[in-house]
Amino acid sequence: MSTIQDAPSTRTVADVTGTRGTARTGTDEIQDRFLRLLVTQMKNQDPLNPLDNAQVTTQLAQISTVNGIEKLNATMEALTGSVGAGQSLQAAGMIGRNVLVPGSTLQLAGGRGAFGVELAEAADQVKVAVYDAAGREVQVVNLGALPPGALALEWDGATADGGRATDGTYRLAVSASRNGQQVSAQTLAIGSVQAVSQNGPGVVLNLGALGTAGLADVRQIL
Repeated sequence: MSTIQDAPSTRTVADVTGTRGTARTGTDEIQDRFLRLLVTQMKNQDPLNPLDNAQVTTQLAQISTVNGIEKLNATMEALTGSVGAGQSLQAAGMIGRNVLVPGSTLQLAGGRGAFGVELAEAADQVKVAVYDAAGREVQVVNLGALPPGALALEWDGATADGGRATDGTYRLAVSASRNGQQVSAQTLAIGSVQAVSQNGPGVVLNLGALGTAGLADVRQIL
């Protein structure tokens, strides 16, 4: 008497659907192929060696996992798109506003120049050195003690020799300490948001002569 081979029962969902390695089918096709395989296994199982319930349960779990991953990916893509749209809308409201971003450039105009500093922790001594286009130090602004975080400041154009600096571009360098120990600090430049663009998943702000910056770079909106 001939027997019916139960070889199909040894194949897994990953074998049939092609999910072992690189997936090549959509969720609907995977489920359809899985159900056809399961029905075929049940129809052709050996009565003396019936399909193992544990094996069926394992394969059901596999198809559920594949389906779950597909749905999770779709949900994450939709969420990413929604976050990107929200960021673009938020950034569009910043057009025409001034923002503080990491940078060492200061523009002196009309004898006044705005800038900022950011401290990782409180400092009891903060100084900002101002250099002209030739790299000469023209002033050291003593800011005294400052709290942690970002702070908008202004230089009045006064030079160390008692004169007045001419309008133009200057470079800044900050130093900070507490109880004689150095404190991490950086200078901040002020730029006007002229345009907003989407760059992949992120939003880019066009700050004119200051270049571009991401939303995460903005320390303050002025």
